[in-house]
Amino acid sequence: MNTVTRPRILVVGAGFAGVACVRRLERKLAPAEADVTLVTPYSYQLYLPLLPQVASGVLTPQSIAVSLRRSKKYRTRIIPGGAIGVDLRSKVCVVRTITDKIVNEPYDYIVLAPGSVTRTFDIPGLTEHAFGMKTLAEAAYIRDHVISQLDLADASDDPAERAARLQFVVVGGGYAGTETAACLQRLTHAAVQRYPRLDPGLIKWHLIDIAPKLMPELGEKLGRSAQEILGRRGIEVSLGVSIDKAGAEEVTFTDGRVVPTHTLIWTAGVVASPLIATLGAETVRGRLAVTAEMCLPGHDGVFALGDAAAVPDEAKGEPGAVCPPTAQHAMRQGKKVADNVIATLRAQPLTPYVHHDLGLVVDLGGKDAVSKPLGVELRGLPAQAVARGYHWSALRTNVAKTRVMTNWLLNAVAGDDFVRTGFQARKPARLKDFEFTDAYLTPEQVRARVERGVAGSP
Repeated sequence: MNTVTRPRILVVGAGFAGVACVRRLERKLAPAEADVTLVTPYSYQLYLPLLPQVASGVLTPQSIAVSLRRSKKYRTRIIPGGAIGVDLRSKVCVVRTITDKIVNEPYDYIVLAPGSVTRTFDIPGLTEHAFGMKTLAEAAYIRDHVISQLDLADASDDPAERAARLQFVVVGGGYAGTETAACLQRLTHAAVQRYPRLDPGLIKWHLIDIAPKLMPELGEKLGRSAQEILGRRGIEVSLGVSIDKAGAEEVTFTDGRVVPTHTLIWTAGVVASPLIATLGAETVRGRLAVTAEMCLPGHDGVFALGDAAAVPDEAKGEPGAVCPPTAQHAMRQGKKVADNVIATLRAQPLTPYVHHDLGLVVDLGGKDAVSKPLGVELRGLPAQAVARGYHWSALRTNVAKTRVMTNWLLNAVAGDDFVRTGFQARKPARLKDFEFTDAYLTPEQVRARVERGVAGSP
């Protein structure tokens, strides 16, 4: 008796790209057409652009963690873990579950949307002493850490220790770094009023970036406007500067300055997930080289998108142009990849991904923002309305939209709370402890494991 099996579609990653793909597959595929499996450590989609507002306490962590199991149409099987290797020849994905068990997951079609990790450099002490801003746990941890610095400074009688705890350094002049510095500065500015023993003048925020301009994608005028807003708040912006070395109680800049601090937040860009290196395929600046249809050349049934893929930007019409790693592109690429997977299943032609950028928004907290929707430059309240309106509309569920809107209204009316929630344990956690970038296999380990075909440690 012959057993007819349905095609197996494996989606790696539950970011904007992966979730958009899965949801479209669920809507457009009949249950009998294919089995859909999603590999992700967490059963939620994280709305990354609002992480700085979680770190500053404007939003609760739950409000931007959108559950993957709320939909009544949900039928995707979730493997709780992370993909640590892919053997394209054998069509097997190696997954490390959240219990550290390693399993081989076969597939017929694979959608690679593992996203990105924080880009670091070989700077002494960086991974041991810096915080990142890439995960929900990091945002919640940073909030606890910043408030604890105020508590410890208030309790200290040592002027040097007090000054060091009240200095904060953020590296990265892109959206993540600028919004993080802006939102957390507002938090400390409001909180210090509850600490009568602390001199508000001692609180100093530094935002540094090796680039010559702040957020160059915004253009000369808006970038300068953002820098002026930060300057009025007392945030010292240093461009053309990076970190020479980092320690537990001080940071040395490349211009020779030594800043005593217990808080170094590193947001200097992202790189494709280390999973991409396990494929042994061609890359473009670390991102997987794919066609405009987001197919991997030479490998049937392999699709890649989002931060981990160099998707040609057909809308620009420039040779070699690729889509930037933004949520706006990832969501739309996810839908297009789902359509192309379905087209492959049904022996229909594939279509390329083409999307004109809708613009950029930067929320600096309070009434401050700069935005460039469809090329129109906005500042202040109009820009803030556009920024928050865009983020609110991009949230996937009505429950998430309600939570975020409620948080915004409550914060506007009642102000901030300055409570440590207990995420910060006695043992400090830093950049190297959150993203598990050392968990991936080498291509040789992946091949050896697939050939053995057994579960267990590599």
